[in-house]
Amino acid sequence: MSDQASQKQWGGRFTEPTHELMERINASIFFDRRLYAQDIRASQAHAAMLARQGILSLDDTVAIIQGLDKVREEIEAGQMEWRVSLEDIHTHVEVRLKELIGEAAGRLHTARSRNDQVATDLRLWVMQACRDLDRALMEFQRALVDLGQAHASAIMPGYTHLQRAQPVLFAHHLLAYVEMAWRDRERLADCYRRTAVLPLGAAALAGTTHPIDPFAVAQDLGFSGGACGNSLDAVSDRDFAAELLFILALCQVHLSRLAEELVLWSSNEFGFIRLSDAFTTGSSIMPQKKNPDAAELIRGKTGRVLGDLVALLTVLKGLPLAYNKDLQEDKEPVFDAVETVLDCLRVLAPMLAGASVREEAMAQAVKQGFLNATELADYLAAKGVPFRSAHEIAGRAVRLAEQSGRALEELTLEEYKSLSSVIEQDVFPVLEAEHAIDRRRSPGGTAGENVRAALNLARKRLWPESE
Repeated sequence: MSDQASQKQWGGRFTEPTHELMERINASIFFDRRLYAQDIRASQAHAAMLARQGILSLDDTVAIIQGLDKVREEIEAGQMEWRVSLEDIHTHVEVRLKELIGEAAGRLHTARSRNDQVATDLRLWVMQACRDLDRALMEFQRALVDLGQAHASAIMPGYTHLQRAQPVLFAHHLLAYVEMAWRDRERLADCYRRTAVLPLGAAALAGTTHPIDPFAVAQDLGFSGGACGNSLDAVSDRDFAAELLFILALCQVHLSRLAEELVLWSSNEFGFIRLSDAFTTGSSIMPQKKNPDAAELIRGKTGRVLGDLVALLTVLKGLPLAYNKDLQEDKEPVFDAVETVLDCLRVLAPMLAGASVREEAMAQAVKQGFLNATELADYLAAKGVPFRSAHEIAGRAVRLAEQSGRALEELTLEEYKSLSSVIEQDVFPVLEAEHAIDRRRSPGGTAGENVRAALNLARKRLWPESE
């Protein structure tokens, strides 16, 4: 047997060395090494279970657990020599453990396979990622709520088709993104619950003949869902990874929508906000430029996260049961998407906190574009005019004001009466933006009392320790 083949966990059958190109495409160590902590933690729990079941001696178990602690310390100190020939993190850990403690290391792999081992490691990593993402989403929500409360009375145009539509409170607009983030967090919690099911014990695909106790291992490792119910599914299931990537893709779409608005709002054409220098860049040729690059990058990275989801689904779509080497391609999309979304969230929170809101520019924009036309139609409907007729009358009022270069509130009472005899002097207060805001008291509407209540509720949910 060649020296190279003897180092493989599977080398007993082989007499020829692996081709160097096969080594390169077969190795996953340069991305799966980030699973080292999960691999070591799961191996220690597995060893402890084997000891409790009488499969490992106490001496071997102590040596294995302490040896694994040493391996982790070496990795974290940058002392591990990463070798393509050892393929993956599991082999690196086991080979180094054998160098440290001798033959006892070889007993650690009793009653398990790399198939259930890697599935366990990835689930542990995803569980931690769900926790990290939830925390980052909460900080993002806090930044939105803080900004909304700091400008609780600011009025801005609400848009449909990117055309000015009706006035809304700026805080109401921000709270829409808070709602999106709640849904993202709920989806993460669901994903966590389905991820927290232990595959270790399924071995290669059919289970093991050893009298193991996977439920004890599940408890030790925090798998609240217990152990997987089918060994074939346990080693081949990557639904949890695909589910996480879908959640991240949708979350990144939410962030991209806000990033797009930040790009628009910070332009001279809108002028609603100024982004701080910390999250903008200049031009190499135009000294006056202040580019919203952070927001643009968040918007641009959305394609990357969507691609990660498509990549994993494409890997999974034709796999027969149970484990296939294709599943080595599951990790990079997950790692990349989690890292990308975390970075975007961690940039957005301070970018929002450091933004300057120009309430005057928003208020001025509300006065242009006839945003109070719906108020006029509602006023007429309240006077008994059928809404379709009221809509038509309001449209004619807009045309009259537009032709004369005035706003609706600048038309005279006589001009209004020429459109409808039911219009009286009391129409003018109705046309004020503040009045339009306060009248929208339906659940979820933009009325000031609604928005203040929503901000207070969000603060109670996001800062429960302050209660």
